[in-house]
Amino acid sequence: MLRQYELVDLVKSYDPDADEDALNRAYVFAMKKHGAQLRASGDPYYSHPVEVAGILTKFKLDCASVIAGLLHDTVEDTDTTVEEVRQLFGDQVASLVDGLTKLAMIEQKSTYTKQAENLRKLLLAMSEDIRVLLIKLADRLHNMRTLHFLAPEKRTRIARETLDIYAPLAERIGMQEVKSELEELAFCELYKEAHDSIIARLNFLREQ
Repeated sequence: MLRQYELVDLVKSYDPDADEDALNRAYVFAMKKHGAQLRASGDPYYSHPVEVAGILTKFKLDCASVIAGLLHDTVEDTDTTVEEVRQLFGDQVASLVDGLTKLAMIEQKSTYTKQAENLRKLLLAMSEDIRVLLIKLADRLHNMRTLHFLAPEKRTRIARETLDIYAPLAERIGMQEVKSELEELAFCELYKEAHDSIIARLNFLREQ
């Protein structure tokens, strides 16, 4: 997990004017709010938003987006309100966190299996700020990287959702590298034998 100063250094490496104080406060706020919550891996829950924020620095997103990445689950999973986020971190961050919370609600209510294209359109329409989708994709990417800690049934559902909705969404907004990794991780989960066979064949060809 990225340490507080490491995250700040990453942001300042491409945005020297980034609000260091706000980044530090958001990091601590996320840790305190998620408190003793744990992920399926047994890691502290706050490790997830920290890693999401780290992914966002690879996209070279602005300071407000990285802060929203740190806070993206606080309204949904803790007693935090959007108004509290607004008072502490400003309108821009509050708007991003509010957008992410609304997307999470759509995700939970959706029976996406036969409506993947409609849901992709809805997600695009709901997101007035493209940064909301970029943070959502970073969130999904970290969840896919840690998918193996979940129960098999849940892994299958999330992998199918990723392949049907989030990988095409990443492609649609030009995030080719993210699209490729999401597809790779989802394909490995859904079609393990085929995946292993392809990898073995590629390794053989490389040796030749």
